[in-house]
Amino acid sequence: MGWLTPLPRAAGVLERLDRPAPFADLRLSLEDVVRLNGVFGGRRVTLAHVKRLLARLPAAAPVTVLDLGTGAADIPLALIRWARRARRSLRVFALDRDWSTLRVARGLTMPYPEITFVQADALALPFRRDAVDVVISALTLHHLEPAGAARFLEGMDAVSRIGLVVNDLYRSRAAWALVWVATRLLARSRMSWHDGPLSVLRAYTAEELRGLCARARLGPVEIWRYPPLLRHCLVKAKTA
Repeated sequence: MGWLTPLPRAAGVLERLDRPAPFADLRLSLEDVVRLNGVFGGRRVTLAHVKRLLARLPAAAPVTVLDLGTGAADIPLALIRWARRARRSLRVFALDRDWSTLRVARGLTMPYPEITFVQADALALPFRRDAVDVVISALTLHHLEPAGAARFLEGMDAVSRIGLVVNDLYRSRAAWALVWVATRLLARSRMSWHDGPLSVLRAYTAEELRGLCARARLGPVEIWRYPPLLRHCLVKAKTA
């Protein structure tokens, strides 16, 4: 077995963040995700692609974004801060199925009333078709098995009016090793030490991601690769 040997996906394994956990442990783990998102530029990747999609709308038009699996809501927070600087009218719906996770997110975003929190299952979205302008997710897709991941993408496509952005890890031996080291150096939670490397093992390759898109009948998409950030980003821009 070498570094070039394909790394099999860890199917059917739950991360600790997906299981019931004491609130203090959950909060510490989510804070680690926020920190690592900053270090590896995860927020910047999503923000760049959302801005590119929103550039197709008039600057004065009110905009809505839906974030699926929002976690600590650091990406909605980054979007609102950008919108305030750019003087754009932006409302973000931050969705997560876990009430305790939303409790952490609310505590971190109190001064930002532009963020509305929604407790719901991302596989059964409580939004009508074309309900929002852009739907995003970050570090959520890898939590789902292929059938659920395809349904997830199909739901994103249904409720988005101008496009969607899916930012996630990609699976490789180098990514696993770098995430293992990064979590030991930068994370404070044992949950993060466990979940970080496992997230890479649960992640999809670019080829697998394209297969999920075909299964979800997304049509033409772009997949952007960011090797230094250990990420790839699926983007669909809908025609007017």
